[in-house]
This record gives sequence, C-alpha cells and structure tokens, in this order.
Amino acid sequence: MSKFESLKGETNNIGQLKDLWKNINPEYVARMRLQNEFKTGLDIAKYTASIMRKDMDEYDNDTSKYTQSLGCWHGFIGQQKLISIKKHFGSNKRKYLYLSGWMIAALRSQFGPLPDQSMHEKTSVASLINELYTFLKQADARELGGLFRELDSASDDKIKQVVKDKIDNFETHIVPIIADIDAGFGNEEATYLMAKQMIEAGACAIQIENQVSDEKQCGHQDGKVTVPHAEFLAKINAVRYAFLELGVDDGIIVARTDSLGAGLTARLAITNEEGDLGDQYNSFLDVEEISDNNMKHGDVMMNRKGKIVKPKRLPSNLYQFKKGTGEARCILDSITSLQNGADLIWIETEKPHIGQIASMMNEIKKVIPNAKLVYNNSPSFNWTLNFRQQVFDQMDKNGDDLSQYDRDDLMNEKYDNSDLAIIADDKIRTFQSDASKEAGIFHHLITLPTYHTAALSTDNLAKEYFGSEGMLGYVANVQRKEIREGIACVKHQNMSGSDMGDDHKEYFAGEAALKAAGKDNTMNQF
Repeated sequence: MSKFESLKGETNNIGQLKDLWKNINPEYVARMRLQNEFKTGLDIAKYTASIMRKDMDEYDNDTSKYTQSLGCWHGFIGQQKLISIKKHFGSNKRKYLYLSGWMIAALRSQFGPLPDQSMHEKTSVASLINELYTFLKQADARELGGLFRELDSASDDKIKQVVKDKIDNFETHIVPIIADIDAGFGNEEATYLMAKQMIEAGACAIQIENQVSDEKQCGHQDGKVTVPHAEFLAKINAVRYAFLELGVDDGIIVARTDSLGAGLTARLAITNEEGDLGDQYNSFLDVEEISDNNMKHGDVMMNRKGKIVKPKRLPSNLYQFKKGTGEARCILDSITSLQNGADLIWIETEKPHIGQIASMMNEIKKVIPNAKLVYNNSPSFNWTLNFRQQVFDQMDKNGDDLSQYDRDDLMNEKYDNSDLAIIADDKIRTFQSDASKEAGIFHHLITLPTYHTAALSTDNLAKEYFGSEGMLGYVANVQRKEIREGIACVKHQNMSGSDMGDDHKEYFAGEAALKAAGKDNTMNQF
C-alpha cells in the first residue's frame, strides 16, 4: 500500500467523529498530512542525518558518489535550487544545502553587512535553518498540491493511475543542511546552546572551526588565530552532546582547520610529557633559545628538550608559529579531530590544487583510512588564473614551448581560446570528480555562490531596464527566458502559495470559497 493510501486509511477513522466533525473530509486530511510530512525540525534532522550517513557509506565504496551543495542565504534561494535540481536531474540525491556563516554576516545580520568575524547574532544561523526548511516544505506542499489537482481533474482511470504513481513516488525537497557554527561563538557552553538551536531547527550536520572565537576571521583572510587541540575538542564534545540530548544519534560533525593559513595562536597548550598532544602543538611555535643577551622583562619561557626557549610574542600578545608548518599542523588537527568525535574534516586551503589537498589527505589516511573531506570550492579563489598557472607549470615541466604565454597575465582574455586555457577549463570542469577520487573529498560546496549570482543578475537587469532597452530588458532577459526554460517561479502567485490557498479555501468553505485562480487571474497567460 502506498503512503497516501495508508494515510487515507488512517484518516477514515475521522468518520467515528462524524457527528462532531461532519464537515471534515478524511481525503483532504490525508492530503494535508502528506504535504506536511515533517512536523518539527528534529524530524528533519533525524531524517537528513540518516541520508547523509548512507551517502558517506556509499562514498567509502565508490568515490564517484560524492555529494555537493551550494550556499544559500535565503529560504527562497534554497527552495529554487532544489526545485531546479529536481527539474533538471529528476532527483536531489546527494545534493545538499550549505549555510555559510560568511553569508549570515554579510546578508542576514540585524547590524547590516558585517565581515566574517563572528560578529553577527548567535540566533541568526538557527533562524536561517528554520527559514530554509520552511521554504523546502512549502515546495513539497506546492508540488503535491499540483498533483492532487491533476488527480481530481483526470478524465479516466488510466490517467488517474499515472498521477497516483507520481504521488506515491514523490521525492521530498528536504535535504541535509551543513550549517556553519563558526568557532562556536564563545566557550563550550555557548557552543552547546547554539548547536541545540541549530539542531532543533533541522540541522543534521554542524561545521565548527579551530579558530579563537573572539578573533575569528574568514578562512581566506589574514590574521587567523588557532586554539590548542584540547579547547577545540571540548567544543566538538559540546556539539555531540547536543545531538545526543535531542535524540539525533546520527548527527554529523564537520571539524574544520584553518591552520594552513593561520600562523598565530593566542595560547600555549598544556603539556605534561614530551610528545603528548599539547607538546606537539607547541613544537610548531617559533622560538629562540634564551641567553643573557636576549632575555627581556615579561618574557615567557618554555623547557623544550632540556633547553630553555622563549616563544616569539607579537605586540598583539599572540604567539607565532614557524613558517612552513601549516600543512603539518593541518594533518595533526585533522587526525586529532577524527580520533575525538568528528565525522568529517574540512581543510581550508589558499588555492584549489588537487595535489596539495591529496598530499595532506594521504598522510591523514595513514592513520584514519576512511577519512573524508568537506571542501570549499571557494569564490575567493581565482579559478581561471589558478588552473591556467597550474597547466602552465605542468607544460613547463614537460618542456613545452610557452613563449606565447605570460604566466603572470594568464587571466587576459586573449588566452581564452588558447590550448592552455582549454586544458585548464577542462580541469576545472572535472575538478570535483578528480578531487573526490584522488584527494578524499566526500562533499564539494561553494560557500557563497548565490551572493554573487544575486549581484550579477541584478546588475544585468539594472543595466538593461534603466538603459535604452527599457521594459524589453526585463522581458527578453528575464520573463521570456523563465517561460521558455520552465522556471517554476514565472508563475509567481503559484510559487507564493496562491493555488494551495485555493485548495484550502475549498476544504474549509466548500462551494462558498472565494478563489484567486479564476478566469481573471493574469497568471493564466503563462
């Protein structure tokens, strides 16, 4: 029996209350229940966590089954993304949503646009998670409502069965969200409380990074400050306790390290014996041996293998790591996180280079064979220039003639149709599949693509509409394309819920219902 038929069977019990609820149609109740499968955020978190765990297992067996997401800063953007995926590919399998702290800061803070420095309100992330799932649930209700209307208008049993099959095989728009909790917004308790809010809103995967909370910087900016492992692990524990308290036993923790670009630490790690975790952290510090000549008032001293040394301390009161230790610290950070409760790791790099990523992942996998990476295909990278330079360097290594190219000017349009550029573009095209196979990347995301697409599309419209093209700028470049490409929101009244409202009016008021979808509704032009 299909889910819908099962629901109809359950709702027939309403007939027992006929004297009290004589105006209630059990068929309509079944439809409304099917349109609202997920009653709470916790229902969503449990459902999506199981999906993500299954996807992780499948990736372990076949690296071609990697997962993907795009960062979305508004519920409508996330909704349209999932509708588009279903339209173009028939399924949203292995397609997620990403919620970027960067976009929360830049676009959703009550303070207005802020830098990515954990300055936005703590509750903003949970609010956006709730908003995203509200819009995704509405997408479910809208699509199923359309199918129910098809069912009601079907002229024969054969057509009815086709529609029933579509209802029975309906795939929800609800997908996993990987949500950015930044550096935890304070101590472990603050992290725990915020994680609970995010999980209750529906998050099944929480990403947390090893920077100092009150000094946090965007991963692609300078001035990043890491914390000793014990402090970071306490926050991982806090997130896990939040998952378990709320009954989301499959909840996923993504442990991010910014050590590749972070050359500073605010605190020295506690160490009790040579070679322990604290000692390993401190071993990366830039130090100098103490002598009578270099000892200054207030200097901090350490005993390192029997020698008294002082870590280099900056005017900011931060300590400096030795240059060139970033990769080694990333490897140690990742192994430590995976050994202490994290499910996935995230290494923030300064460029999209598979060889660099793989060199670190290969070392991590020597200790954690099934280590899996979440990777930021960042808009902060100049992808065109990076890959053209990578191809240039490989061609140079091969002894190819490069006289027609200027490595420092490879972004120039004059190279767009060159052999080098064509090779580079193909490497960009296959980056996700190649990196998932060669560098252990389970999940590919673009953190803030819709920040850029919103700006670009608005710029294009403004240029045309306020220029010589006038109204044609909108009609030719927006509406006409929407109609011909089958963009669902071209019928914006339908997308906003007008037809669902009509359905409900009929359920509630019967023949007395005042419907919006009559002959004078201009949406009939579409």
